[in-house]
Amino acid sequence: MFDPVMHTIYTCFPGGRHKVLTMSYDDGREEDRRLVDIFNAHGIKGTFNLNSGIDSDERRIPTSEYRTLYAGHEIACHTYTHPTIERCPMEQVVRQVMRDRMELEDIVGAPVRGLAYPNGSYSKEIMALLPSLGIKYARAVQTTGGFGMPEDFMAWRGTCHHNGKLLELGQQFADLYKTQYLYMMYVWGHSYEFTTYGNWDVMEKFCALVGGREDIWYATNIEIVDYLEDARRLQFTVAGDKVYNPNARSVWLQVDGKIVEVPGGRLVIF
Repeated sequence: MFDPVMHTIYTCFPGGRHKVLTMSYDDGREEDRRLVDIFNAHGIKGTFNLNSGIDSDERRIPTSEYRTLYAGHEIACHTYTHPTIERCPMEQVVRQVMRDRMELEDIVGAPVRGLAYPNGSYSKEIMALLPSLGIKYARAVQTTGGFGMPEDFMAWRGTCHHNGKLLELGQQFADLYKTQYLYMMYVWGHSYEFTTYGNWDVMEKFCALVGGREDIWYATNIEIVDYLEDARRLQFTVAGDKVYNPNARSVWLQVDGKIVEVPGGRLVIF
């Protein structure tokens, strides 16, 4: 009688990691230049949520600079002119998102598939609408104070705003070691707030604390979404002794405590 071994199989982040750090910053203000420099110095990736229809404000990064400044990071939508969209007719919500997408895509030369809700404003109707507009996730302003994975990517809540116990939570995140869990630290804010509150040192200390670590995957918002979708498409045998990866990219697993890479288009036997 066939009696297969019962493997313990866990999804991992790339490289077999169990922790991911992602950053999300809104409005494209001139302080983004300094913030990007800090991220780059520590190997940290950010998602920058931009309003392509607000280019006349001299305090904002000109759209002509987007492609070079944010290279290696993600550019995402923040609507065209930053209205409080829960109060807008749905037709205007569609136009605000699609116009922003179209102009940002023209600038970066690639699909733009993420959104941060302007003024933190959204509704169930807007959440239901966004996938049909090509939006894969949308970030809210509420935070969890924890490191769990989101329950709903259309109401993605971060761990904290950078003014909310950032260094304390960063240390907790760095200290996490139980590999049976997936952990995510998600920080959001506006770069101009560092100038307003005179606390650039907080972000510099945070990035020095959590940057450059082997056990953390540094990812943009959309990279997390895409990777988890790839992981969900893996095809396992009932016995759990084989897996086929129909994706183009590798997905990593932990099988009975060992890290296994499953390359794209390959069948792997455990």
